[in-house]
Amino acid sequence: MPLPDTMFCAQQIHIPPELPDILKQFTKAAIRTQPADVLQWSAGYFTALSRGDPLPVKDRIEMPVATQKTDTGLTPGLLKVLHKQCGHKHDVELADLEQKWKNLCLPVEKFRALLELDPCKKQIEWIKFLALGCSMLGGSAVPQGGRSRSWALPGSPIAYVSPCVRRGDGELPPASPPESRKNEKLEDSEDIGH
Repeated sequence: MPLPDTMFCAQQIHIPPELPDILKQFTKAAIRTQPADVLQWSAGYFTALSRGDPLPVKDRIEMPVATQKTDTGLTPGLLKVLHKQCGHKHDVELADLEQKWKNLCLPVEKFRALLELDPCKKQIEWIKFLALGCSMLGGSAVPQGGRSRSWALPGSPIAYVSPCVRRGDGELPPASPPESRKNEKLEDSEDIGH
């Protein structure tokens, strides 16, 4: 239904005071994240914003990585976004994770192919999915002797998953209590440029 051709003057239009800041933050986030499908990403952005969830936003603009094994669309920055959104959970519902994947404009067939490496029914351990995602990145996830930290996931178990990425077998070390994992992270942190 078309809008009526009504003329408004500045006194008749009420602009919510928070709207300019919301739009400014949204615009900056879109520029940093560079989504392939702006509408899909916007839906995820505003859904997360309204729920108070972590936003699907990269920390900075990423240049394309030429060292990926396959063109999955997944980048270290997007994996970091997923980690911000899901890393606080031990297990993640697949439906929720798939929606977050879609909101980042990543191909769903690549998500499903990734899950075939560790078949599960309704949920997956986040640490396993993170390791699978790192293996999809190939050489770009773990710098070889480099000091770059742009891909690092602050406060994450990346030191736990990085050995399996370096080996390239996708197998995680045996599950261990959180305290011993903490020690593993500290011992392995020098290997990944920290």
